[in-house]
Amino acid sequence: MRLELRRGSLVLAVLARLRTEQYGYSLRVALGQDGIEMEESTLYPLLRRLESQGLLTSEWREEDRRKKRFYRLSPLGETMLARLAEEWRGLSASLERML
Repeated sequence: MRLELRRGSLVLAVLARLRTEQYGYSLRVALGQDGIEMEESTLYPLLRRLESQGLLTSEWREEDRRKKRFYRLSPLGETMLARLAEEWRGLSASLERML
Protein backbone atom coordinates (compact mmCIF):
# COMPACT_ATOMS: atom_id res chain seq x y z
CA MET A 1 0.00 0.00 0.00
CA ARG A 2 2.83 2.37 0.81
CA LEU A 3 4.31 1.89 -2.67
CA GLU A 4 0.99 2.65 -4.30
CA LEU A 5 0.67 5.83 -2.28
CA ARG A 6 4.18 6.95 -3.24
CA ARG A 7 3.98 6.10 -6.94
CA GLY A 8 2.03 9.17 -8.06
CA SER A 9 3.94 11.55 -5.84
CA LEU A 10 7.28 10.54 -7.38
CA VAL A 11 6.38 12.10 -10.72
CA LEU A 12 5.46 15.36 -9.03
CA ALA A 13 8.66 15.34 -6.96
CA VAL A 14 10.89 14.71 -10.00
CA LEU A 15 9.18 17.42 -12.04
CA ALA A 16 9.47 19.89 -9.16
CA ARG A 17 13.16 19.17 -8.67
CA LEU A 18 13.89 19.51 -12.40
CA ARG A 19 12.94 23.17 -12.47
CA THR A 20 16.70 23.36 -11.94
CA GLU A 21 18.87 21.32 -14.29
CA GLN A 22 20.28 18.14 -12.74
CA TYR A 23 21.90 14.90 -13.83
CA GLY A 24 20.52 11.61 -12.60
CA TYR A 25 22.71 11.07 -9.56
CA SER A 26 22.45 14.68 -8.35
CA LEU A 27 18.67 14.47 -8.75
CA ARG A 28 18.56 11.28 -6.71
CA VAL A 29 20.64 12.89 -3.95
CA ALA A 30 18.48 16.04 -3.93
CA LEU A 31 15.30 13.98 -3.69
CA GLY A 32 16.83 11.98 -0.85
CA GLN A 33 17.68 15.18 1.02
CA ASP A 34 14.03 16.15 0.65
CA GLY A 35 13.02 12.83 2.22
CA ILE A 36 12.09 11.06 -1.02
CA GLU A 37 14.31 8.03 -1.46
CA MET A 38 14.29 6.55 -4.94
CA GLU A 39 16.24 3.63 -6.35
CA GLU A 40 18.09 4.08 -9.64
CA SER A 41 15.93 1.31 -11.09
CA THR A 42 12.92 3.56 -10.48
CA LEU A 43 14.44 6.95 -11.30
CA TYR A 44 16.03 6.34 -14.69
CA PRO A 45 13.02 4.66 -16.33
CA LEU A 46 10.87 7.49 -14.94
CA LEU A 47 13.20 10.10 -16.45
CA ARG A 48 13.09 8.36 -19.84
CA ARG A 49 9.30 8.14 -19.72
CA LEU A 50 8.88 11.81 -18.78
CA GLU A 51 11.26 12.80 -21.56
CA SER A 52 9.39 10.66 -24.11
CA GLN A 53 6.19 12.42 -23.01
CA GLY A 54 7.81 15.77 -23.79
CA LEU A 55 7.92 16.90 -20.16
CA LEU A 56 11.73 16.92 -19.92
CA THR A 57 14.63 17.80 -22.14
CA SER A 58 18.08 16.31 -21.74
CA GLU A 59 21.56 16.61 -23.11
CA TRP A 60 24.82 14.76 -22.65
CA ARG A 61 27.73 16.84 -21.36
CA GLU A 62 31.12 16.12 -19.95
CA GLU A 63 31.66 17.12 -16.33
CA ASP A 64 34.57 16.07 -14.15
CA ARG A 65 35.88 13.98 -17.09
CA ARG A 66 32.67 11.97 -17.23
CA LYS A 67 29.75 12.16 -19.60
CA LYS A 68 26.55 12.92 -17.75
CA ARG A 69 23.01 13.34 -18.98
CA PHE A 70 21.47 16.55 -17.68
CA TYR A 71 17.69 16.87 -17.41
CA ARG A 72 15.46 19.92 -17.14
CA LEU A 73 11.76 20.67 -17.42
CA SER A 74 10.58 21.49 -20.92
CA PRO A 75 7.98 24.26 -21.40
CA LEU A 76 5.33 21.52 -21.51
CA GLY A 77 6.80 20.08 -18.31
CA GLU A 78 6.51 23.46 -16.58
CA THR A 79 2.84 23.64 -17.54
CA MET A 80 2.24 20.08 -16.39
CA LEU A 81 4.03 20.72 -13.08
CA ALA A 82 1.77 23.71 -12.39
CA ARG A 83 -1.34 21.65 -13.16
CA LEU A 84 -0.24 18.66 -11.11
CA ALA A 85 0.78 20.87 -8.18
CA GLU A 86 -2.65 22.48 -8.17
CA GLU A 87 -4.32 19.07 -8.29
CA TRP A 88 -2.02 17.78 -5.53
CA ARG A 89 -2.81 20.70 -3.23
CA GLY A 90 -6.55 20.18 -3.66
CA LEU A 91 -6.32 16.45 -3.10
CA SER A 92 -4.00 16.88 -0.14
CA ALA A 93 -6.36 19.41 1.49
CA SER A 94 -9.31 17.07 1.02
CA LEU A 95 -7.43 14.11 2.49
CA GLU A 96 -6.17 16.21 5.38
CA ARG A 97 -9.76 17.13 6.27
CA MET A 98 -10.76 13.47 6.21
CA LEU A 99 -7.81 12.31 8.27
